[in-house]
Amino acid sequence: MKHSRRQFLMTAGAGALAMTGCTTFRKPRAPRRPNILLIMSDDQGYGDMSAHGNPYLKTPNLDRLRGDGVRFERFYVCPVCTPTRACLMTGRYNYRTRAIDTYLGRAMMDPKEVTAAQLLGRAGYRTGIFGKWHLGDNYPMRACDKGFQESLVHRGGGLMQPSDWPGNTYFNPTLSRNGQDFKSSGYCTDVFTDAAIDFISRRSSEPFFCYLPTNAPHTPLQIANEWAEPYRALGLDGNVAKAYGMVANLDWNVGRILGKINQLGIARDTLVIFLTDNGPQAYGRAPVRYNAGMRGTKGTVYEGGIRVPSFWRWPGTLDAGGRIDTMAAHIDVLPTLLEIAGVRNPGNRARATRVDGRSLVPLLMRDPTPWPDRYYFTQWHRGDAPEPFRACAVVSQQYKLVDGKELYDLVDDPFEQHDIAAEKPNVVAEMRRAYERWFADVSATRGYDPPRIHIGTPHENPVVLTRQDWRGDEGWDAGRSGHWLLHVATPGPYDITLTFNPLGEAGSVGFQLGDVTFEQKVEKDAASCAFQNVTLNRGPARLDTWLTRGGKKEGAYQIYVQKR
Repeated sequence: MKHSRRQFLMTAGAGALAMTGCTTFRKPRAPRRPNILLIMSDDQGYGDMSAHGNPYLKTPNLDRLRGDGVRFERFYVCPVCTPTRACLMTGRYNYRTRAIDTYLGRAMMDPKEVTAAQLLGRAGYRTGIFGKWHLGDNYPMRACDKGFQESLVHRGGGLMQPSDWPGNTYFNPTLSRNGQDFKSSGYCTDVFTDAAIDFISRRSSEPFFCYLPTNAPHTPLQIANEWAEPYRALGLDGNVAKAYGMVANLDWNVGRILGKINQLGIARDTLVIFLTDNGPQAYGRAPVRYNAGMRGTKGTVYEGGIRVPSFWRWPGTLDAGGRIDTMAAHIDVLPTLLEIAGVRNPGNRARATRVDGRSLVPLLMRDPTPWPDRYYFTQWHRGDAPEPFRACAVVSQQYKLVDGKELYDLVDDPFEQHDIAAEKPNVVAEMRRAYERWFADVSATRGYDPPRIHIGTPHENPVVLTRQDWRGDEGWDAGRSGHWLLHVATPGPYDITLTFNPLGEAGSVGFQLGDVTFEQKVEKDAASCAFQNVTLNRGPARLDTWLTRGGKKEGAYQIYVQKR
């Protein structure tokens, strides 16, 4: 071991203060607090790496990153995108944050939540995000509202979803740069990595926190043929070949940004963390996408849906080739970063601010102090509110309880093939009680109603509303209807424009916002309809939209709301 924990904390900037509850801090001693590069890919499973036994995929840069640092073999996240991101950014279970699902207004994190970017930024870090945010597209929930001084992100859960700019693809996409539309040039993962490299290359006396959450290899699976063809030539299903091509491109970009860190001579001053947000998508004919023998895929609470890679590299501080078998999770990342950076952990016993995670510094530094066992909880299913014991898991170092009834011994049965609930009823009962306490606690924090989107503020004008955040219908496909929950920040006149697919026949388009209702007739080729000088009152309001054709109604596609 290169450093004791005491030396480690002094090097990181008097980080021992981080867990004491002190309100004043000493400046870090030389060398300064580390830079932090946090890379998280989207829908890349544990088996989507050659170092984890994938017989087809080649990921030399990720393999090298794995070998050059410390890896967690039992690292857990949530089954899908938004919940993992909320946990990662706050160190809190996502059920405390209102971010419980991936769309339909359930993917907006409460603006009162405090993020890693806010805490590190207040402590003097330069903060930047480049890629996928997925915790709110509108003020006051955007990445640029939540502590990221620089941001280049796509909207919603992915490119080419209803939240995206019309006509976007993975190539040359329009993105949001510091809250403003930005037309990029190149493949999305390359674009995000270019921006991250530019951010870390700027010399500064302050350390940086660079968050690079790529949207690859999330569907739709778009990648240049040169990346996918080597895997297609191996006889793999077309979707698997494209997913592997996207991972190979991601690996190349990881090599690029690590190469830049080496070139700048800051490798020993930079903590690099890599993880993924959930397991892989499930698709493909044989040979299907490799998942290291684990049961389940994205969307499930079996190991294949929630156990992911987690690599931590800090040359000269963390041992190369270190392996940690102790269970850890995404909620642990924020308290770990705070301790390393010498920043006070804001969590306390109040539900509104409680940090659920635990600093992993003792494990990273191989502190011999015993690490007490604990339970990790995760749950995900569609719906406006979670239901007890539905699609949930409780995990300890040895056991895992699924849906409150299936029990697995993860030490003897890591692939979850043998349900031993009948053999160990006492374990099942104890884990059920722990889940019930947890569920009641997190449900009481903020509840599950979504936060409201603000219109009429100087921070975002116009506001673009999309089907990503509408409520009231279980989907966002054509033919569906929904409504948006808004807060009118400033009373007065607004221009409101509804966009939609051309009707194909004459019809009518209208909306109701609060206590005002408007409707207009439109021609068959119309794709938008503008309502000007609409007077709105200040306060909470619900927006419903409709376009009527052939006696049928559906909601608008996107709405532009601009305060005059």
